[in-house]
Amino acid sequence: MRLRLFAPRYWPTWIGLGLLRLLVLLPFPALCVVGRGIGALMLRLPLRFAAIARRNIEICLPELDGPARERLLVEHFASLGMSFVEIPLAWWCPPRRMAKLIRTVGAEHVHAALARGRGALLLTGHFTVLELAGRAVATITRTGFLYRPPKNEVLAYVLGKLRSRHGGHAIPRDDIRAFIGALKNNEAVWYAPDQSFRKKGAQMVPMFGIPAATNTFTSRLAQLTGAPVLPYFLQRLPGSQGYLTTIYPPLENFPTDDPVADAERFNHMIEAQVRRAPEQYLWIHRRFKGLTPDYPDYYAREAPRQV
Repeated sequence: MRLRLFAPRYWPTWIGLGLLRLLVLLPFPALCVVGRGIGALMLRLPLRFAAIARRNIEICLPELDGPARERLLVEHFASLGMSFVEIPLAWWCPPRRMAKLIRTVGAEHVHAALARGRGALLLTGHFTVLELAGRAVATITRTGFLYRPPKNEVLAYVLGKLRSRHGGHAIPRDDIRAFIGALKNNEAVWYAPDQSFRKKGAQMVPMFGIPAATNTFTSRLAQLTGAPVLPYFLQRLPGSQGYLTTIYPPLENFPTDDPVADAERFNHMIEAQVRRAPEQYLWIHRRFKGLTPDYPDYYAREAPRQV
């Protein structure tokens, strides 16, 4: 460890990490109370996140009336609060305790895929259980995680260490060679391409019926490596019941020669999971940003209503 990581400017980071470490000592029901409390506080702060989440819920779930949307917003922020207390669980929870919290369905699909020798691409989305989802799948098999290295050196160091403690290893998001190499080395790789993407290869693909800038690279990855693509989701259960990991069989007839159709198929899977637990999707992300100037600005203060 480099001595500069202990410079005074990083002391607040170390203190924050220490507080997170203490949280894992609490019983899980108490953690749930703390998490929901954090979420309630966040909702009352003057943050832009609430407006973004409210707008996303409005355009994606138009069948909900105003009061139902507000109730979902409250539950979403409770879910966001839970995501903070799930960080220490993912990093420091002992395996025996983790096994009591998470029930896994479909682990045999991962083992069968890896038995073919071409790796396994675990396809998922950005839900509020994201950090814990990585820990959960790493308990099944060694798993690579794509991530964006934080600018804070302490966080970058700690994330690299802690995410590798329980069968995972970090792959920088832009290191495509390492990503492909992991699959070719017959490893599982956790991949979540559901957020707004406006770089090379982006296409406008419907999500909840709204054209959205989408990464279509999943098809190319499957073609390059021959890795089977397995949808994978972690869902937080009501109250303090814990979590359910579901790994589905490899997608049939995937990839096709139409990466846009493949991406739309994945978007439909995300939509289905959202409807199972709508409060757990990451509604605070500005998913609906276009590739051209004529695309509607859904997040303007007076955003146009969807017709």
